[in-house]
Amino acid sequence: MESRLSRLEAVQSMLLEIGQKSSSCTDIAEFLQAVHEALGRIMYAANFFVALSDEGGRANAVRFVYFVDEVDDAPFNGSELVQLPAPEDSPTAWVLQNRQPLVMTAAEQDIHNKEGSTWGLGTTAEHWMGCPLLDQNHQALGAIVIQSYDREHTFSEEDQALFSLMASHVSSALQGLQSMDRLERAVHERTAALEYEVAERRRAENLQRALYEIASLSAGAWDMKTMYAHLHEAIKEVLTARNFLIALYHPSSNELSIPYYVDEKDTEVPAEKFPFGEGLSSYVLKQRKPCLLDRDSYAGLMAGGAVGPSLGNDNFYSWMGAPMMLNDFAYGVLVVQSYDESVVYGQSDLDILAFMANHVAVAISRLQAERAVRRAKETLEEQNAALNTALTQLQEAQGELVRQEKLASLGRLVAGVAHEINTPLGICVTATSHLVQELKLTREDLAAGALDEEGLNQFFDIVDQSLRIMTTNTQRAAALVRSFKQVAVDQSSDNVRSFNLRKYLDEVLLSLQPKLKGKPIAVEVDCAPDIQMESFPGAVSQIVTNMVVNSLVHGFGEGQPGSIRIKGRIDGDHVHFDYSDDGIGMDTATLSQLFDPFFTTKRGSGGSGLGAHILYNLVTGPLGGTVKVVSAPNMGLHYKLRFPRVQHGKQQG
Repeated sequence: MESRLSRLEAVQSMLLEIGQKSSSCTDIAEFLQAVHEALGRIMYAANFFVALSDEGGRANAVRFVYFVDEVDDAPFNGSELVQLPAPEDSPTAWVLQNRQPLVMTAAEQDIHNKEGSTWGLGTTAEHWMGCPLLDQNHQALGAIVIQSYDREHTFSEEDQALFSLMASHVSSALQGLQSMDRLERAVHERTAALEYEVAERRRAENLQRALYEIASLSAGAWDMKTMYAHLHEAIKEVLTARNFLIALYHPSSNELSIPYYVDEKDTEVPAEKFPFGEGLSSYVLKQRKPCLLDRDSYAGLMAGGAVGPSLGNDNFYSWMGAPMMLNDFAYGVLVVQSYDESVVYGQSDLDILAFMANHVAVAISRLQAERAVRRAKETLEEQNAALNTALTQLQEAQGELVRQEKLASLGRLVAGVAHEINTPLGICVTATSHLVQELKLTREDLAAGALDEEGLNQFFDIVDQSLRIMTTNTQRAAALVRSFKQVAVDQSSDNVRSFNLRKYLDEVLLSLQPKLKGKPIAVEVDCAPDIQMESFPGAVSQIVTNMVVNSLVHGFGEGQPGSIRIKGRIDGDHVHFDYSDDGIGMDTATLSQLFDPFFTTKRGSGGSGLGAHILYNLVTGPLGGTVKVVSAPNMGLHYKLRFPRVQHGKQQG
C-alpha cells in the first residue's frame, strides 16, 4: 500500500513537472527530454520516442522529434520527414490512424512477421506500448512510444494506464508548443519580408546615390583611369561587380578599346584594342540592347555562330552587358560577369546595369564637350609652363655655375696634389739612383775579379730593398693618380653585368681585410640574400671601399674601437643602401664640404680628399641614384644611398 502511494505521488509530481516545463520551455525536443526523464522515474523507459505527424497533411509521414533507443539508431534527424509503412505494417502508423493506444508483445509481432509482412521499422521489441497524441478536435498530433527489449522489463496494466494519462498531458503541452512554434515562424517570415523591403529600399537609395556619382564624374578633376575606377565603385553599390570592364567604341577605326578592366581570373586585360565584331562586347553593340547570358545560352550563341571565341575568360556562371547609348549613338559597353555559382544575375540586375549604362553615356558625352574646353585651357597652361621651364632652366644654369665653381677648386689644389705625388716619386728616384750606383760598383768589382760571395749577397740585399721601396711608392703614386682621375668621373669602360649584392659585398669586404686587420672595428652586414642587380659592380666596389677607408682614416682615432653597419634592401625597382659608423662624426661646416674634391681633414696623414667626392659621382653618375648624408659630432656618419637595381642601356663612363 505504501509503495502504491509513493508511486502515485511520483505520478502526481511527474504530471506537475510536465505542466511546469510546458509553460517555461520553447523547444519541443528539450520539453520531450524532460518528459522522458520524468517518465523514467515511475517506470522502465530506456527506449522512448515521439513521432509528430506532418503538418502538411501527408499520410503516415512523421518527424521523429525525440528518439532514444538502446538498439536502433534514430531514423534521420528531427527535422526530416519519414514515410511510415501502412498501418497494418507499422504499429506507430496504426496508433496514428486509429487514434487508440496499442500494446504488443514480441510473440504478437512474430505472428505478423510470419504472415509475410514486416511489422514496424526497427528491431522487434519484447514489449511495445504506444499512445496517440490528440488535439482538442481528437485529431492525431503524433504518437508517443515506449518499449523494452528484454523480458525483465514489461509493462503492467497500471503502467499502461499511467502512460495513457501522461500522453494526454503531453498532448496538451505539445499543442501549446506547436502554436508557439507557428507564431515564431510567422514572426520569422514577417521579419524576412521586412528585411527584403529594407534591402530593396536600400538598393534604391544606393542606385540613386550611384546615379548621382555618375553624373558627377565628368565634373571631377581626375584622369580617365581614376574616373573609371570611381564608376566601378558606383556600380558596386547596386550590383555584385567583382568582374567588370568598360569597352569604348571608336567609329573612326571601327575598333573597341578596354580602358578599364578588373577580373578575378585574368589580372591583365586580354586585348587593350581589338576590331569591332570580336567578343561579346561587339555582340551587345550589334544588338543595341542589354544582354544576359549564362553558360548554356553563351554556348548556344557560340554554336549558332552569333559570337566568336571570347577574348577573355569565358568560364563564367553569369554574364551581362549593356550598351552605353545616347541619341542612337553607341559610346561603348559596360560588362559585369560572375565566376561564383552563388552570384547569378537576373533581369532586375540587367535593367539596373542598362539604366546606369545610359547615364554613363550622358556623362561621357558631357566629358567630351568639357574636354574640348579643357584643351584650350591646357594650351594656355602649356605656354605658361614653357615660360616656367625657361625660368627653371635659368635657375638650373645658375646652380650649374655654382657647382662648376666648386669643381674649380680642383685646379686650385693641383699644387697640393703634385706634392702628394712628388713625395713617392722622389723616393723612387732616390732608390733608383742608389741602385744604379750599386750596380756600377758591383760590375767594377766583377771586372776586377774582386767580387766574392759576400759582396754579391750584399748587392742582392740592396736590390731587394730598393725594389720594395720603389714598388710601395709607385703603387702609392698610381693609386693617387687613379683617385685624382676619378674627380672628373672618368670611369673605365666596364660593362653592366649581373651580380648578387650580398655576395659582392662579402667579396669587397674580404679584399679590405688587410686594412681592417689589427683594428678594433667590427663590420656588420645586413643585406637580403636575394638582391640580384644588373649594374656596375666596379662602382659599387669603389663606393664601399671609399666608405670603409674614410671611416678608418677619419672616423676613428688610433686604437679607438667602433662598428660599421651596412644595410641593403629592395624598394620596388630600387635598392636602398645604408652605411653608418659610430665614429667621431662631423660638424655642420665640415659636413657641407664633404663631397668637395680634395677636401680632407687629414692632409699629410694619408688623406687625399677624393674619396667622398668620387663616391658622390659614382652614385649620381653610373648608378643613376641619390646620396644623402647625416652626421653630428660624436654621433658617427650615416650615408643613405638609393639607386636602380637594373641599369638599362648604360655604360660606365
